[in-house]
Amino acid sequence: MKIDILTVVPGLLESPFSHSILKRAKEKGLFEVNVINLRDYSTSKQKQVDDYQFGGGAGMVMMCQPLADAIDKLQENQKYDEVIYMTPDGSQFNQKLANRLSLKNNLLIICGHYKGIDERIRQHYVTMEISIGDYVLSGGELAAAVVVDAIGRLIPGVLSNETSALFDSFQDDLLAPPVYTRPAEFKGWKVPDVLLAGDPKKVDEWRTDQSLERTKERRPDLLNE
Repeated sequence: MKIDILTVVPGLLESPFSHSILKRAKEKGLFEVNVINLRDYSTSKQKQVDDYQFGGGAGMVMMCQPLADAIDKLQENQKYDEVIYMTPDGSQFNQKLANRLSLKNNLLIICGHYKGIDERIRQHYVTMEISIGDYVLSGGELAAAVVVDAIGRLIPGVLSNETSALFDSFQDDLLAPPVYTRPAEFKGWKVPDVLLAGDPKKVDEWRTDQSLERTKERRPDLLNE
């Protein structure tokens, strides 16, 4: 999989993809992330990418020209399955969408800034709009990093134990059950006996029950859905 990210602050994305799981995925050749500086496509001497909005009002808007030129240039050499714009008014990102995007080959992500991007870019280039929550960030970079991380860990071969991702929270619309590790007793706090008895069937039943109870308690909306 290859993901290109258009941003005006490329430095914000250096760390998230240089460590841990995604770093190993890149080293294995399973996953490629390219961070592209939008200012490189500005035609002004000042490398301007924003301007005042028509009709007045506070806040600047990302201009058509740099975005259109960047996307056009990138599409000369790459066909994208989706051109994604990170925006607070996009569709809510969830595990199902992460699963779907992980099956794609090539994605382009646009990181918004200021008051957003010119609506004409959204109308003529963007194929999908994603929000990671009902709040506003300073820019789309951190949101893009969240999306890329969620997608990347689902690619076969990225995780050392590929079945691990199948039991993450939200994969079956349930929260994950409690987990324990050694020692079996710590400060008088004991691991549930069922996890120590060595009966896989009973362990699976216990985990399912715990997932249901935890979801009912913490996220009943998931059960309603």
